Amino acid sequence: MRVPPAPARRTVLVGALAVALLTGTSGAHAEPRPDPTRTGSLVLIGGALKENNTQVYGEIIKRAGGPEARIGVITAASVPESQDPHAGDPDRCSNSACNGAYYADVFKRHGAADAQWIPLDIDHVADADSDAVVAQVESMTGFFFGGGDQYRYVTTFLRGDGRKDSKVLAAIRAKLARGAVVAGSSAGAQIASGPHMVTGGESYEGLRDGSAPGYFDDPTRLGHLPHGGFGFLRSGLVDTHTGAYGREGRALRLASDTGHDRVYGLEENTALVVDRPGSDREHLTVLGPNGVAVLDLRDARAHDSANGWALRRARYSHLTDGDRYDARTWTPRVASGKRPLTPTGTTPVPANTDVFHSTANPDGTPYSFLTTARALAATRAQDSATATTFETGPRFTVTFTKAPGFAAFTDDATTPRTLVDLRIDIAPQR
Repeated sequence: MRVPPAPARRTVLVGALAVALLTGTSGAHAEPRPDPTRTGSLVLIGGALKENNTQVYGEIIKRAGGPEARIGVITAASVPESQDPHAGDPDRCSNSACNGAYYADVFKRHGAADAQWIPLDIDHVADADSDAVVAQVESMTGFFFGGGDQYRYVTTFLRGDGRKDSKVLAAIRAKLARGAVVAGSSAGAQIASGPHMVTGGESYEGLRDGSAPGYFDDPTRLGHLPHGGFGFLRSGLVDTHTGAYGREGRALRLASDTGHDRVYGLEENTALVVDRPGSDREHLTVLGPNGVAVLDLRDARAHDSANGWALRRARYSHLTDGDRYDARTWTPRVASGKRPLTPTGTTPVPANTDVFHSTANPDGTPYSFLTTARALAATRAQDSATATTFETGPRFTVTFTKAPGFAAFTDDATTPRTLVDLRIDIAPQR
């Protein structure tokens, strides 16, 4: 399958104080082969990538050379065959080898000329310095990192206290610099992070207890690796499954604790496409049915009190299909076809007592953080709304405010799709 180049499109540039129409392009590359004169690109997916998502798979293949694309599939975040009790059952297996075969088949069905599993996992760490595997990598035009546990990628591809690249990672990094595409889903997107890559944790426990360096057996404890992942994307922290698991809270706490002023929160089955990563021309495009949260902490202030941790003046944008984002200028550019929304509703924002979709609440509602934000955007009855955590001791209240600079956009005249610069405040209550 050959995905045609995206047409030029008008964009809406959203600044702090104004909305203006500009002319631009979608950011997609039209050339059929990777261009060795430019840096490559990233396609980072928030997890749960459906095999029928032709939009995202097609984008990866197009950037890898279209009908000549050769995709190297890397699934070292999965358990190895030795740890999979169903390794011998092709219908039940879930290990690095069978997951690699699955993705290779999907890429071929979507039109790649070839897709091959790169045979690396935590049982074959030494092979990441194999000249034969390096040669396999050199023959590829693009790469896809699958999901699982991102720490297994660290273990497989990085060496020693100095975190030196293995030969295979060095080869992939060089291919990216020469124009290849590097894609990843879930853990495969997380590993693209620079310093303080998240290793796990839930939003409530993160807000209550803060973050700590390390990797913890307790899945609720908010952890991070100070040296980070592979560092393909350094303009912000990366989190995945953001809406489905309510991870906005943990993302804000981790960023505040570690001194980062931006987080990209990737939702499931949706990609953040990064052109010229690491350069002063880095720009990002959202691709898929859901969205990407951009959490802006430049003006945010955190403080501790007897009641608990609080954060003031964070900003939240939710970008959807076709929207672009200029990392250098912090500027969203809303896709054509979406127009500024004038709220006409008068219904108050419904109360929400599980803003981060707590795992402790069997009746929790997915996407509750975004649901509250969009309900506020749709009504003219109020300029702020609150939602709370399901847990108490303390219970955290999240306040959403249409502060100056806020804008919402719609593609059907009534439903908010894209949100820009909604103010977020988090406060504890005993």
